[in-house]
Amino acid sequence: MRRLTIGQMAKLNHISEQVLRRYDRIGLFSPSIRGENGYRYYDIQQSAQLDIIQYLKSLGIPLKEIKRQLSEEDLSTIEAALQEKQRQTEGEIRRLKCQYRALERTLESFARYRAAPPDGTFRLEYIGPRLMYALDTGENFYAHGQAISLFYENSLRVLQDSLLKDGLPLSYFCNAGTLLGQEDFLQGRLYSTVVFVFVDEEFVPNTLTAPVPAGNYLCLYCDDSRREAEYILRLRDYAKSAGYEVCGDFLCESIADIPVRRAGSRGLYLRLQVPVRFR
Repeated sequence: MRRLTIGQMAKLNHISEQVLRRYDRIGLFSPSIRGENGYRYYDIQQSAQLDIIQYLKSLGIPLKEIKRQLSEEDLSTIEAALQEKQRQTEGEIRRLKCQYRALERTLESFARYRAAPPDGTFRLEYIGPRLMYALDTGENFYAHGQAISLFYENSLRVLQDSLLKDGLPLSYFCNAGTLLGQEDFLQGRLYSTVVFVFVDEEFVPNTLTAPVPAGNYLCLYCDDSRREAEYILRLRDYAKSAGYEVCGDFLCESIADIPVRRAGSRGLYLRLQVPVRFR
């Protein structure tokens, strides 16, 4: 039982012969017994070393690094490598969690789009608390009339650059919206220089975010961004006629950014919204 062929060693340790040959080839783990016939055999006691190799490999440590650690026979070296791998794993877990949340948001966006009412529909909706990452571009989108989509795209490039500069994942660069101040909305002044995306508290420092409070929002749905300016005034007039008191900034939120809806441009489906309370 002490002298094992490569096949026996592989079977005993639930590993393939190909892997053992590779370990031998790179000088990581080789047979320790040479028989009279010239063949090389493994010693069953080598299984202890193989266990260590396989364990470190299962933790994601590269074979080259494992070889270096074992050759130095220094426990502190192995410990340092494990600590570094732990930090890397934490970063990867965070990245995957962020990616998973982005998938959730996208699927939620599609669900909202499929359940959204027809264009021009008013609805009073309760919307929970949200966090926005906002950027003032200094460019009033509404000052450009029919060319608003061109300036909106330019503003999105600036927003994208800002996200990257702040070290935020580009998975947030989706369904961007715009903000119009409360007083400008009430006065019918179409002046907006702010673009934003909604983000998660878990992944974005609070120094980079602004809270959007929960509450009742009067919403107007729009399936063509070229009518956004017209619909803002319609929303303001409807709020006034229905007796609502506007109590915050107006938001134009893209609930679906679907490029297949309109070739050559963004197929935006918008939820225009403003927080209101009953008088």
